[in-house]
Amino acid sequence: MSNKPFLGILPSTWVYSILIVLTFVTYTIGEEGLGGLHISLFVLGIAIIKGHLVGSYFMGLGQLRGLWRWPVSVWLIIPGALIATAFTLSY
Repeated sequence: MSNKPFLGILPSTWVYSILIVLTFVTYTIGEEGLGGLHISLFVLGIAIIKGHLVGSYFMGLGQLRGLWRWPVSVWLIIPGALIATAFTLSY
């Protein structure tokens, strides 16, 4: 990950903007009262993506190499897979 501006904007600002948009998407889904398995898994996927972005850009794990980069990804993937399995089995 480089810190070179893209279109004059730093990568951390782009990531922060993406986080705001994804938060607005999940808020809108909740306010509209949308539900069901596909919506639940979609919102879970958004949460995992947001967690990965925070870990990579704001916790600085994206610049690391090797084993140190994996704890946050594993921490997101394992509970995310378990929650997705629970949602799928409950429907």
